[in-house]
Amino acid sequence: MKKKKFLYFISFILAVILLPSCSGINKAKDLFIKPTAREQYERDFEKDPAAFAEWKMAFKNALFDSVAVSLPYAEAGRFTATNSEVYTYDLDLNPGERLLVEVESDSVKPLIFLDLYEQKKDSLSFFNHLLSAGLEEYKIQYEPEQPGTYKLLVQPEVGATSAFTLKIYTEPVYSFPVADRDDSAVQSFWGAARDGGRRSHEGIDIFAPRGTPVVAATEGRVSSTGNKGLGGKQVWLRDRKRGTSLYYAHLDSIIARPGMKVFPGDTLGLVGNTGNARTTPPHLHFGIYKGYRGAQNPFPYVRRTPVPKHLTLENTSEFLLATGAANLRKGPSTRSEIASKAKKNDTLRFLGETKDWYHARLRNENFFIHKSLADPI
Repeated sequence: MKKKKFLYFISFILAVILLPSCSGINKAKDLFIKPTAREQYERDFEKDPAAFAEWKMAFKNALFDSVAVSLPYAEAGRFTATNSEVYTYDLDLNPGERLLVEVESDSVKPLIFLDLYEQKKDSLSFFNHLLSAGLEEYKIQYEPEQPGTYKLLVQPEVGATSAFTLKIYTEPVYSFPVADRDDSAVQSFWGAARDGGRRSHEGIDIFAPRGTPVVAATEGRVSSTGNKGLGGKQVWLRDRKRGTSLYYAHLDSIIARPGMKVFPGDTLGLVGNTGNARTTPPHLHFGIYKGYRGAQNPFPYVRRTPVPKHLTLENTSEFLLATGAANLRKGPSTRSEIASKAKKNDTLRFLGETKDWYHARLRNENFFIHKSLADPI
């Protein structure tokens, strides 16, 4: 109780010093009680209450209206003051990937709220809020602990009018475990049949000339080394930050020592074909294990994906006109689900564009429509 009173006293003193207003008191309290960006915005909102209520309802409804995009993804669009649009995307993510979301706007720099949810499924679908960007922050990043569908919501402040670009992509949390090699050196993947189908491959095989350095993919400590079993000469590296153990097998020689602290790029051993790999070309068997979850697919942990290129907004209209009967899809691909159809001369609200597709809204749902099937008006 005394501690609580002390914090309130300090908050009051800071409020008096910083700014003799409600805003100053709020800023002082924020030093001790961290509000979310949305909570800060709602607390200080002094404009049209009806518009703000609509803004909040749009956010709530957006949890149930998403398009699905494959990563990497980029979109250019325009926020308009005439609607309370929320951009919402379903994303498939895997452990080992770090999600990165970046939004850039024009010189007006409106507030943009970024929220990430994880989709849970039992008898009904529901969403677990994971994180939000801070106020006046335009980026988020997140490392999923389990594979699944995640939902990103992007919402500008009330009355925002601004062009914007959005980038959503992933990067691996680990560096590549064989020196001077990349994804193209992986020739045997997770789940491949072994021993005539009696077991499956719990890792990836990275082929390289004998003697190529095998390196630490992350900061950690060497937990053990040895020459035994199917893996032959092997090194185990412990990543305490993520609770994972990295397994390097079939080495020609071991350089690391148990207990050694290592950093990304430090040499642990050399590529070989010891153990049960004696009849195969030299390669590294790379595996990842995580507590009770056991073996993990290592490929997402090291796979490099491209950063999406910056898109330039080409359309200047707020609306699109369907030029004929058109499939409205839940993703920017002809392989995406057809969720509705537009008739000729249907008017769609323009949200954004990505490559050959417009992101648009018809009635109460948002979709993608191929650019050949709609014209700006």
